[in-house]
Amino acid sequence: MKRRRYGFDLRSTALFFVFLAVVVIVLGLAARVAANTVEQRPAWVFVLVVIGVAGCLSLRRRMRVAGVARRAAAALDEAARAAAEELQAPPVPRRRAAAEVVVDYDALTPEEFEEAIAALCERDGCSGVEVVGGAGDLGADVLAATPDGRRVVIQCKQYGETHRVGSQDLQRFGGTCFTVHEADVAVLVSTSDFTAPALEYAEQCGIVCVDGETLEAWTDGTGPRPWDMAPGVGAAGWETAGAEF
Repeated sequence: MKRRRYGFDLRSTALFFVFLAVVVIVLGLAARVAANTVEQRPAWVFVLVVIGVAGCLSLRRRMRVAGVARRAAAALDEAARAAAEELQAPPVPRRRAAAEVVVDYDALTPEEFEEAIAALCERDGCSGVEVVGGAGDLGADVLAATPDGRRVVIQCKQYGETHRVGSQDLQRFGGTCFTVHEADVAVLVSTSDFTAPALEYAEQCGIVCVDGETLEAWTDGTGPRPWDMAPGVGAAGWETAGAEF
């Protein structure tokens, strides 16, 4: 491969030196004008220097402000993105802590036991759940509406293992659950057991009895919900059971 050889171009060389001479003359004139200005009007030079320094400082400040603005914009963009992701995330349903944490019902106070039963109702789809137990409650501790619209009235009896729910407890509850509270499903929940007369009375009145073992099954989901054990579930029987009182 042959290398290209460049010859000496007199015209190009002359033009280059002419241009160089013009540049030198212009620079010399500029230097001379500057020197004359410094000699005749030194105040203007000071003003020009001050303006130049101020311009440099202003440019530096603007660059710094621009950097801060970029960082702030990036932070706002990140916050907006996080907020958008939070809004798009599916809402977490609020649940009572009692139903998730409490297992040993015997360790609760009576008020906490009522809250725990209300939490189970809410967990299993009931609406309008209220804890109304207290002085003058007339036998109702928890009120709720089942998923199919029935009114549930629950009385809570937190008894020890040796203290069984007797027929008198059922009779007091049976005297108000249907007539006063207009229950479609009346439930008595206990941490212990029921006496035979109590169970017999409950069967005659259509009251659902939930003992300690049944309560544990309801809690862990292995057993039925109380309103599923009501007389005549799936037919009109639950309506007639409450209408007799």
